[in-house]
Amino acid sequence: MIKHIVCFKLKNNSREECEKAAEILRSMEGNVPQLRGIEVGVDFLHSERSYDVVLSVLLDDPKALADYQSDPYHVSVVKTHMHAVRESSVAIDYYI
Repeated sequence: MIKHIVCFKLKNNSREECEKAAEILRSMEGNVPQLRGIEVGVDFLHSERSYDVVLSVLLDDPKALADYQSDPYHVSVVKTHMHAVRESSVAIDYYI
């Protein structure tokens, strides 16, 4: 299994914008078949080093990760929105 984690800093990190981004990320559940699990969180601390929203998904293997990256819903809905609202992002992919 693979865990794929992405942390997002948003251009506008108001509570409303963070929650909207989180809901769009959560909308992948049931729409992206490669997902075996999904967790989305919104930061409450807002420290200087904090990111605003985190996405953690569970996938079967590297092929599932590649398929996820090109999944039509993920690309057209989620990536389109997140690329428009993010200031920056960091990601890690690892075996569990």
